[in-house]
Amino acid sequence: MPMQDGFHVLDTLVSMGNRLPILFLTGFGSIPLSVRAMKAGAAEFLTKPVSADELLMAVDNALLKAASSFHHNQEMAEQVQRYQLLTPRERTILELAIGGLLNKQIASELSISEITAKVHKRRVMEKMQTRTLADLVRVSERLGISSARSR
Repeated sequence: MPMQDGFHVLDTLVSMGNRLPILFLTGFGSIPLSVRAMKAGAAEFLTKPVSADELLMAVDNALLKAASSFHHNQEMAEQVQRYQLLTPRERTILELAIGGLLNKQIASELSISEITAKVHKRRVMEKMQTRTLADLVRVSERLGISSARSR
């Protein structure tokens, strides 16, 4: 295998979809190099010599960040999956509800009864696994769903 520098290895790992944290350990560290490494996807940038305690702390920190990121990504994937289970009508109801419309206003907007609007809204909340409108708004923001009013 030809000699490769750390940045080439880092770029290769990132382009391959590596999800494990990458520690960059070098004998010739500088601020511009550390910035470049972090922007390229390194979890930590260490300059030799490194004590065993410092290295272990860096590994622990990188693993904690990776675990947090994994859980966040898993939660996002579950929320996307729940959103995809909504019918087109339920998606419309969601967009109107997070835009601040009351059930009566949603019903008027969609030419349906207020009871039907309430039922649809309740189903949206159940499918999205939210208990309050505020929860629904937060989940929608995370998913990048805008209200029908903001369009």
